[in-house]
Amino acid sequence: MHVVKTGKTVKSTAMKKNKYPLSWSKNNFSIKIFCSIPNIATGILLKSGDNYSVIDPGDGILRDLTNELSVDKIKSISDVFITHGHHDHVGGLWSLLTYLRVMNKKTYLKIHYPKGCTEIEHIYKAFLKVYQNSLSYIIVLNCINSNKVIKSKSMTIKPFEVIHKELINNKKRQVPSLGFNFSYNKMKICYGGDTAYCEALVKNATNADLAIIEAGHGDDESDDMHMSFKEATTIGKLAKEYFLVHVPE
Repeated sequence: MHVVKTGKTVKSTAMKKNKYPLSWSKNNFSIKIFCSIPNIATGILLKSGDNYSVIDPGDGILRDLTNELSVDKIKSISDVFITHGHHDHVGGLWSLLTYLRVMNKKTYLKIHYPKGCTEIEHIYKAFLKVYQNSLSYIIVLNCINSNKVIKSKSMTIKPFEVIHKELINNKKRQVPSLGFNFSYNKMKICYGGDTAYCEALVKNATNADLAIIEAGHGDDESDDMHMSFKEATTIGKLAKEYFLVHVPE
């Protein structure tokens, strides 16, 4: 069993069966994790004041957004934050971009992604090739590293490098990956994305109002791809409240 905290409410759930969505809200700063299942999909909605952002738009993000928000609020989304380019974190980006076109979005959309994350650049180029002549809004690609601080209206976003590797042809390679600190109204949400245990995550999760920590290996031993439940819980407890996500089904 592990502890999942939602605001001031503490709930116990079976370790490998998070009941999504997971929600947290304080002082007009809120986050809703629609889903975070390894190799399937992740999708997160962040609200700071009246501003909406999307984090890791995996498959199903459009369905979840339309169930959650009005068309006008979806059209007002200003920022998309990508931790890395794996399909379960970016698989719904194309459908979101297309929906915003069909609904005649007029304001800009900024996509923030790690340097070296070619998946986002290829999706963007392919999308423009198809829709450039009929696009009602401007898409801004913002390639970032851990040194770049982002301002989005009244929210400040500080990325940090994490350790996430993938196995290709029996060889491991580092995936361009970031975690994010989202700060608003003197509160901080730390989202680590997919990562192995790393000191950068420990530092950024410490004293956060909410930490969202992956436990991609569940009960298994950790490696340089994901964390075990034990490691994730240890880091989560450094924050005031925490969610464990990306736990294997």
